[in-house]
Amino acid sequence: MDQSNVPSKTAEAGHELSDLSAKNVALFGIILAVIIVAAVLVTAALFRHFYTVETTSQVAPSPLSYSREPTPGPKLSVNPGQDLQTMRAAEDAALKSYEWVDREKGIVRIPVSRALEILARKGLPARPQESGKTIEEKPQGRRNKAAQGNQR
Repeated sequence: MDQSNVPSKTAEAGHELSDLSAKNVALFGIILAVIIVAAVLVTAALFRHFYTVETTSQVAPSPLSYSREPTPGPKLSVNPGQDLQTMRAAEDAALKSYEWVDREKGIVRIPVSRALEILARKGLPARPQESGKTIEEKPQGRRNKAAQGNQR
């Protein structure tokens, strides 16, 4: 018998009969919808439970936290140009005037220009030299002996 001319049951039904049944697909969809609804309900119940546990265990806020007192803003300079001039004037006054720093120890602040004059006249302080020895007589270190060896 030649089966190529015989119409199949699949063609009559309009879909493949051997793969899935519509009844099983519908049953799967219903079960999936029930599981999703159950998961949403369990999650909502857990959130409600944890929220009530958290709110009942918290300490009540202080009544002072409800005050309508505004937060203080940053302390900005109202007139920065004037503040800078005032600061520089105070610095100049300290640099150009005589003043006692410590009267008991005899420490005095003098103007910078006067300090430069004294420094130019007296020079920088030097270390006291060892008694009776000149620079040539001082003991030579390794570096100096090596330098002498190269000069010979």
